[in-house]
Amino acid sequence: MTLFDSSNKPTGFTRLKLALINSIKGFKWLLANESAFKQEMLMLIATILVLCIWNISIYEKLLLLVTALLVVFAEIINTAIEVVVDRISYEINPLSGLAKDLGSAGVFVSLTICGVSWLAVIYNNIL
Repeated sequence: MTLFDSSNKPTGFTRLKLALINSIKGFKWLLANESAFKQEMLMLIATILVLCIWNISIYEKLLLLVTALLVVFAEIINTAIEVVVDRISYEINPLSGLAKDLGSAGVFVSLTICGVSWLAVIYNNIL
């Protein structure tokens, strides 16, 4: 097993390159293994398509895009929590369950923020 050497971390452009490579690996894993992430990416793509054709202010477009990205971000963090909990143990434990439930609650809050933002923009422009 290789241990992490915190005194020999890459810097500068090398660090940025490695961070990008790791991020891409993470996105690929999420797309291959997490159905919720796939659904939220479809929601993000649909949001982008709607924003390209909907004649609303740039601030409203920004709000809707940022809240959709917030949902994706929350799902990534939730999945990271689940992976770490499963890495520690597959045993049923109340704290493990709580950690997963809290991650799920974070996704729910982000979805609520996104939904409320959509309702506000729709109300402001259509109703």
